[in-house]
Amino acid sequence: MPTPTATRYEDDVYTWSQEQAAALRRAARTRLNLPEPVDFANVAEEIESLGASQLRELYSRYRVLLLHLLKWQHQPDRRGPSWRVTIRNQRDEIAELLGMSPGLKPKRPAQLTKAYRGARQDAADETGLPLERFPETCPYTLEQVESATWWPGE
Repeated sequence: MPTPTATRYEDDVYTWSQEQAAALRRAARTRLNLPEPVDFANVAEEIESLGASQLRELYSRYRVLLLHLLKWQHQPDRRGPSWRVTIRNQRDEIAELLGMSPGLKPKRPAQLTKAYRGARQDAADETGLPLERFPETCPYTLEQVESATWWPGE
């Protein structure tokens, strides 16, 4: 039974995974006598990797979203339904991910910054525009990136 301060899996997968991994590591140190042996260290690592995969998903979705926002801004004559759909879908998926794992919210600024570096290079490659055309740091705020109503250049 979880302690009153423990995060429920249903409320925040990311935070739950980090808490459970830590609890398993503490249990391993106490050398609990169980009828069946439990590989606490590896079970903890696997549970922790669930949280890490959520963080990687956030990064990946930001990278795709930022790439399309950059293309939207820098190639207005090439805007089309597929770019609009990709932008909307990435925003929706980010909102869904953050709803499932609110513990990721404080990690958003760092993941956005990290994702922008790759998205900038991808945008130069996909558009054929010189890399210098795209700012070195993300020109959009976190609020703009995640907003369902904000579009660069409009």
